[in-house]
Amino acid sequence: MTRLSNQTLPDLPAAIVKPGYDRAKVSIGIVHLGIGAFHRAHQAVFTDDVLARDPSWGICGVSLRSAETRDALTPQDGLYTLKVQDGEGETLRIIGSVLETLVAPEDPQAVLQRMADPATRIVSLTVTEKGYCHNPATGTLDENHPDIQHDLQHPEKPKSAIGFIVEALARRRAAGVEAFTLLSCDNLPSNGHVLKCVVRRFAELRDTELGAFVAGIASPSTMIDRIVPATTEADRAAIATALGVDDAWPVVTEPFRQWVVEDHFPLERPAWEEAGAIFIPEVSAFETMKLRLLNGSHSTLAYLGLLAGAETVAEAMALPGMEALIEGLMREEVSPTLPPLAGFDLAAYRGDLIQRFKNPALRHRTWQIAMDGSQKLPQRLLGTIRARRRAGTSCDRLVLGVAAWMYYARGVDEAGKAIDVRDPLAGRIRALSQGLDDPEEIVAAFLGLTEVFADDLGGDANFRVGLVDGLSRLLSTGAAAELARWQRPRG
Repeated sequence: MTRLSNQTLPDLPAAIVKPGYDRAKVSIGIVHLGIGAFHRAHQAVFTDDVLARDPSWGICGVSLRSAETRDALTPQDGLYTLKVQDGEGETLRIIGSVLETLVAPEDPQAVLQRMADPATRIVSLTVTEKGYCHNPATGTLDENHPDIQHDLQHPEKPKSAIGFIVEALARRRAAGVEAFTLLSCDNLPSNGHVLKCVVRRFAELRDTELGAFVAGIASPSTMIDRIVPATTEADRAAIATALGVDDAWPVVTEPFRQWVVEDHFPLERPAWEEAGAIFIPEVSAFETMKLRLLNGSHSTLAYLGLLAGAETVAEAMALPGMEALIEGLMREEVSPTLPPLAGFDLAAYRGDLIQRFKNPALRHRTWQIAMDGSQKLPQRLLGTIRARRRAGTSCDRLVLGVAAWMYYARGVDEAGKAIDVRDPLAGRIRALSQGLDDPEEIVAAFLGLTEVFADDLGGDANFRVGLVDGLSRLLSTGAAAELARWQRPRG
């Protein structure tokens, strides 16, 4: 079948929404590190919405590891399909904001040249928590990280996002070009602050004067929200049928999208507010709300749902007791820990989250959400648990989510079959938990991961007891039976 491209774009069916601007007039102003499905369903869409007003904000997407996205998008001139669906129907839209895709390991100089170009005014990131090469418990650079060590020794051929950023800034400084704005779009607290912290420290390790230059860069924090499940072969086939041409790299998402951004862009920015982005002076309250309510609930239901045999979020939400558990977690345990959000309807937001989780059209895999738990838990669950412990209030549901992660991370499911655990600490976890069957011993081993739990939770006796109780029930009766305990009585 013929591929989607600039040439075939005019011939697509009338029902397909096409870019409302002349792509030939668009130039690159943004370099995005980590051009995965989420970026293409979120920031790239916001940008696509405003290119008609200012075409100088096209995107160069950079893959830091795999060539898959480049190989799929280049023959399509960067075009791809956005499929937005819920239980009531779907819409198909062609996104044209991505003009170029580079693969960093293949040609690091091309990436650095694009980042150092004066036309590049924003460098944004969706590289997941582990891509920051930092200690999640402290937010500081992991100076012993293998990629960081490599990039310090070979700054002209970096591997990490941090190494690419600092080398590009060094080249701009040498050429007398102003620093670009760094824009983190990853799910971690104070993402802009964390990014600037690790970038500045890396620059200082290279050169004190470079460190001083990097200290002056803008790195606003953001809060992002849109559920983007992995695209399946069935999705691709259905989209190709609707388009009449083949699209090798479409993305599937939900109607809901949210982007809250601190408005600090010295070299200007796209008018993303016209596409629905919210610009405010300080984003931390919204960020905390999203991390604790959405992401914390997502992780909890993913681990429990995966253990109970649910492949998708919607299937997990249909398990007896899951909706009651998640609704109670959000309302009773998380919401009291949140900072004030003037004018924001928290109850309505919680209701929206429940309905989004139940969306049967999104096959968001529990396995996908479960990935990288050692990096995600400190932000998504442990911060809330600390707040509840300080207040002297219960957090049974939150602790159960952590216990479910411990069960999952051991790498064996309830039937004794291996789980494909994707986590930076997977090797260490496997080694420390191997051969352990007693819940107390398992919990003690996991709490020894100080980069996850730090000393305060690791030494909290009540937290330990709660984990042992939850893990004991999961090991003895299974996740489905544990969830059923939370089912509200009928009638």
